[in-house]
Amino acid sequence: MSITPENITALILAGGKSSRMGQDKGLLPFGNSIMAGHVIEQIRSQVGRILISANRNQDQYAKLGHKIIGDPIEGFQGPLAGFLAGLEAIETDYLITLPCDGPFVLSNYVERMAKGLFNASADIAVAHDGKRLQPVHVLLHRKVTGELKETLEQGERKIDRWFPHHAWVTVDFSDAPQQFDNINTPEDYKSASGAEVA
Repeated sequence: MSITPENITALILAGGKSSRMGQDKGLLPFGNSIMAGHVIEQIRSQVGRILISANRNQDQYAKLGHKIIGDPIEGFQGPLAGFLAGLEAIETDYLITLPCDGPFVLSNYVERMAKGLFNASADIAVAHDGKRLQPVHVLLHRKVTGELKETLEQGERKIDRWFPHHAWVTVDFSDAPQQFDNINTPEDYKSASGAEVA
């Protein structure tokens, strides 16, 4: 037994404020698409389904051809709220998350996360780049949904404080830290894409 790609839904996290960029990062042109679309193209073959978490510009994200979900809690409450939205929407047993501003996705990212989760008999797997946790790169079993909802209702917003509520494991990506390079500022965007923020 193992965790098959068909039983995993990818959630592209595009629900933040993008305050440092000054505009919605996921919609910035990147490669042959927009940034969120670029991430989707790289993850598509690794999972059974894809969702996009977006709290604004949902019509524009919908053009990518996947279901759009908004946070169940108003006010840009952070990634945990996005996790909950994804968990409540999936029809698979597992949800894997990726930020829309992380354009470099390993071709075996999902496989490695699934192996780490399965081998540890855990409910949550979190990527680790060799120096620090990468808490928005997570594989979750849907059984954590109810407890996560309760945690958010109690006001908790810190991802790393929530993980220990469950059996969780870190997955070592110290050989490929570029997986976690993200684009937060106009300078980051120019460096990665060669283009200016309009």
